[in-house]
Amino acid sequence: MPDFLYIHIPFCIRKCLYCDFLSVPYNKSLADAYISALCRELHLKNHLVLRLQTIFVGGGTPSLLSEDCLNQLFKCLRTNFIFSDNIEITVEANPATLSRSKIDLLLSNGVNRLSIGVQSFNDTELKALGRIHSSREAFDSIDLILKTGLKNISLDLMYGIPGQTMKTWQESSSKAVGLSPSHISAYELTPEKGTQLYELINTSKKNPPIPPLSKGGEGGFSDKIIMPDEGLALSMYDHAIDYFSSCGYEHYEISNFALPGFRCRHNLNYWDRGQYIGAGAGAHSFINGARSKNTEDINKYIEILNYGTIPEVESSIVTSEEALKEFIFLGLRKTGGISIAESENSGLDIIEACKELIDEGFFEVQGDFLRLSRKGLPVSNAIIVKLFERLGF
Repeated sequence: MPDFLYIHIPFCIRKCLYCDFLSVPYNKSLADAYISALCRELHLKNHLVLRLQTIFVGGGTPSLLSEDCLNQLFKCLRTNFIFSDNIEITVEANPATLSRSKIDLLLSNGVNRLSIGVQSFNDTELKALGRIHSSREAFDSIDLILKTGLKNISLDLMYGIPGQTMKTWQESSSKAVGLSPSHISAYELTPEKGTQLYELINTSKKNPPIPPLSKGGEGGFSDKIIMPDEGLALSMYDHAIDYFSSCGYEHYEISNFALPGFRCRHNLNYWDRGQYIGAGAGAHSFINGARSKNTEDINKYIEILNYGTIPEVESSIVTSEEALKEFIFLGLRKTGGISIAESENSGLDIIEACKELIDEGFFEVQGDFLRLSRKGLPVSNAIIVKLFERLGF
């Protein structure tokens, strides 16, 4: 059964320049109505779950919700679902939206993992990303969390930020490790089409200013944004692997590092093609071989649920070929790779198909597992496309 639950909270103070996730500006009355509708959806879906293993509340900025909304959401979860004894409950948070009272409220509601969107400990880089928090706020919010005794804290970092240098990336990495988080995610900034950053990079010589930061800070660019070149971004990724590993973090997925025992179980379920339920606007579900998606229109989402109906707008059965492709490209995100025996049982001669890529050093075989090599990890998407071509997909 799909004992893994994702909940989408689509509200932000302001959309970051690089963000292509579903989010809208925070409005209290809309947020109140949304949480009520979300609770209706959770009630409608409670029969699908036997015992929840993980809950992941993402966004958007879930930590932006009022304390009343957060209490309402977690009361609904406890009412409608049975939790496993070792359930992992993660909430994403922006440092600018955390206070000691809100942290205490989350922990009192059973949250045992906080994922903090730091991105950088350099204020110039934070402004380049359009983030609403400062490096000082990041340190202060993490200090508040640590004082509660919570051990399971994940920090998100980004490399390849406009204006970022190897020196500033090393400094952010070092400051992150200095806070002793249990988990670190390091993502390369990729300007996605349709985002403000993409437009700034590709269409402006004189870029418009970034909207003011919280507490009156100003951010902006006087010239066209220049992204770090591919060689520098690759060197930053190499540094992340070497440095975090030297500090005791296991590199268990392309962009994720964890101290022993602190890998994100919720995300591992995605990469293992496990079933899961999505709740909230734009949320996806994978149940009994079918993938579905809720409407992204927040007002429509609320309206449909007010009529007692699940607001799905897309649903499709995953074909056998699609399942094999997912097994490969999701499984190869994990540094442990995919089982050769399992692929052969599915009718794939995967070793023969990627023999040339193994010879070129992009893949390696360890026991029963095929995995991306150190050379293959940073170019994983291109390498997997080549593998698909050789498999006839």
